[in-house]
Amino acid sequence: MSFTVLIPARLKSTRLPDKPLADLHGAPMVVRVAQRAAASAATRVVVAADDARIVEACRAHGVDALLTRSDHVSGSDRLAEACEQLGLDGAAVVVNVQGDEPLIATSMIDACAAVLKARSDCVMATVAHAIDDAEEFANPNVVKVVLDAAGRALYFSRAPIPHWRDRTSPQALPSAPPPLRHVGLYAYRAGFLRRFPTLPPAAIENVEALEQLRVLWQGERIAVHVSAERPGPGVDTPADLERVRALWPRSQ
Repeated sequence: MSFTVLIPARLKSTRLPDKPLADLHGAPMVVRVAQRAAASAATRVVVAADDARIVEACRAHGVDALLTRSDHVSGSDRLAEACEQLGLDGAAVVVNVQGDEPLIATSMIDACAAVLKARSDCVMATVAHAIDDAEEFANPNVVKVVLDAAGRALYFSRAPIPHWRDRTSPQALPSAPPPLRHVGLYAYRAGFLRRFPTLPPAAIENVEALEQLRVLWQGERIAVHVSAERPGPGVDTPADLERVRALWPRSQ
């Protein structure tokens, strides 16, 4: 299975300044993400950075990196430019691994790439896992996804979907089908990834603040791998970074 992992890295972060360069047991966090991704079945792992300091830090640790424009609105836009710089064929599979996910499971990366390769009817793939906690189900910061019979995304939402009309207890959760939490790991066909930034934002995308809804609004399909695993915690705040630092030795 041949695919490329691209890791978008942006230096500016409101809650954790210089986040990609934050130290994680002797190496910048973005380097640790790339090292984790390199343990997957990917044929190449490249960091797409918005600042030369990230590129320099990556190369100092033997990680492939390239410099992209600093004015990209989203990680998808950054990766679209990276695809152009790398000259990737339109049919090539690209997996977007977030630069603040150093504990990402390599099995999830491989599964996301594999499900897209197997689905010629889809331009993208992503990952989800079952929700078994009512508070998580209700939390708007937890993105939910519902699927069709073929395992493709019908809709993504911050709302608790599917809505269980006959729920008898606030702690009860739907069981058939179980609610699914969306994991922010994506695989794209490179040709579609290059086209994505040219598509106009969808009204539902703006309402939910979920970029992937633009794909569905355009009538394109997203395949979903339902994983038995949960992802490790990501890093958005200094507290998150300390938690990942504490978990890191046990993850090796």
